[in-house]
Order: sequence, then structure tokens, then C-alpha cells
Amino acid sequence: MSMVRTFIVYVADHPGVLNRVSSLFRRRGYNIESLTVGHTHLPGVSRMTVVVGIDAQGAPLVEANLYKLPEVLHVDDITAVPSLHRELIIVKVTASQAVRAEVMRVVEAFRARVLEVTAASLVIEATGSEEVIDSLIEGVRPYGIIEMTRTGRVAMTRGNAPAFTVTAPEETGKSSAPFWNSADASVLPPNCS
Repeated sequence: MSMVRTFIVYVADHPGVLNRVSSLFRRRGYNIESLTVGHTHLPGVSRMTVVVGIDAQGAPLVEANLYKLPEVLHVDDITAVPSLHRELIIVKVTASQAVRAEVMRVVEAFRARVLEVTAASLVIEATGSEEVIDSLIEGVRPYGIIEMTRTGRVAMTRGNAPAFTVTAPEETGKSSAPFWNSADASVLPPNCS
């Protein structure tokens, strides 16, 4: 039975990496429900949060196949791990003077904030769990959604332990790893796509 799983994938920040990772899921027939990518605190390393419907047998296979991509530095399936999940939404809502107070009550109820006010609309920004974002959408829908965008899930494990750290070769006493298994993105060829 397929369930929604969340993978955190640390990759070298190179052109074509997003395409290679998403193609891996496509080739195996899995639909990506949400995909967010951004820089990390580590130079040259980006972090992908991939939310995908996949069965228990397929998850370890996809993880193993991700490691075959030279730009992939680390993969975590955090589905069963205590973690924080958030989404960002920016939504433009019809809000004439007659209904603006009602729309503002919805905004306040969801601890959202107003980014822009015009004579006929409000632009609202909010962050929260997927359920909170879905509820906000339903709360403003009766007033008329003009335009909307949401980021998709970003996730981080709870607790003090980082999901991924870079250990310098001199700290481990080992020689540097080959570029396809290296946690040091600088050793990867400039364009391994």
C-alpha cells in the first residue's frame, strides 16, 4: 500500500541536479506531491524536501538509487522520524471595503499577515502545517481567491542532532572519499549532469 513519505536529499549545488533527482522518481512511476529546494548553511550544498506517494518496499529502493547519482551527498527518509513540517502560502483575495473586516478576522485567526492592501484586494502570507494552510484556503475561498501560490512541504527533524554534517578528512583520519560518495561538494566536477 502506498503512503506519503518525506525524503530529505542533500545534493551538490550544480546545474541539472533537480532534473536528475526528479527524473529518478518519474522513471520509477512515482508521483512527486511536493518538491522544495533551497541552499543550506553549507557552501555548495542544497537541500531537497521530496514528498512522494510510495510503498514500503519502494522507499529503500528509491533511496539506494538516489545514492547512485554523483551529486547526492545524503538521503534521509524522515517519514517515521519526529519532525516539523511547514508550508508557505501567498494568496491574493478579493476584499472590498464591505468585507475587508471579515477577511481580516480570517487572517488573524490563522496568524497570517497582510503583505499588500489595495482598494479591491489583500495579499496574505501564512506559514503552517499543510492542514493549517488548507484550512486558511477554505477560510478565504468564499471571498474570492484571485491568485495563489504555495511552496510545498519543507521539513526538519526534531531534536539536537543534525540530519547531515560534513566531516573533513583530517578529522576522520581517512583519505578523502571519491567524489561520488563525498560529503564535500567542492570535489564534485563542476557539471556532473
